[in-house]
Amino acid sequence: MTKYRILIIDDEEDMRHLTQMYLENSGFSCIQAGGGKEAYKILLDEEIDLILLDIMMPDEDGFQVCQQIRENYDIPIIFLSAKGEEWDKVRAFQLGGDDYIVKPFSPGEMVARIQAVLRRFNQHHQQESLQKIGNITINQHARTVMVDDKLIPLTLKEYELLLFLMEHQHQALSREQLLEKIWGIDYIGSLRTVDTHIKTLRMKLGLADYIQTVWGIGYKFEVQEA
Repeated sequence: MTKYRILIIDDEEDMRHLTQMYLENSGFSCIQAGGGKEAYKILLDEEIDLILLDIMMPDEDGFQVCQQIRENYDIPIIFLSAKGEEWDKVRAFQLGGDDYIVKPFSPGEMVARIQAVLRRFNQHHQQESLQKIGNITINQHARTVMVDDKLIPLTLKEYELLLFLMEHQHQALSREQLLEKIWGIDYIGSLRTVDTHIKTLRMKLGLADYIQTVWGIGYKFEVQEA
């Protein structure tokens, strides 16, 4: 069973400890932050599955913290607040909140809301993680590539190159674009690196016509519908 890790962001230390106790009794793992600045540092270093976010905090309030997190992370956020006005709830959802719990609340309600949000989030991402075009299916969550029912072993760069091509189906992509996207702007190797990886991909997939050469430009992923 997955042990989800919850980040509790609240300036009230007693509230953080009480919330953590409730959650750990229900099988969750927790980490605490007293405000936005501390939370941002934690997010850089830790794997977080869901955030519980208070609104009324000094320096940055919960709305500002949510907005900042949403610019960089796709993590479920549940607001916890004594503010129960409709406008506050509307603003929370507009900024990317996934749920809103009004204080005081029961531990059972909080745990149930967390479980519901995590369930929706995971189902959504499992659906999004599958990319299927023609005979090729990529599972981004598992980082696997299937051609029909056969698993195709790819290196990390081959996988990233194929995924990028599939995500931009029908678009002619230059070697420079592919090199910068997959190998990074600071890569000092030759453009031939792209050609070599394309050749290997075609051989491994056994679907050479899916990755087409666009003369004078580069390559494009194209599957003709039957």
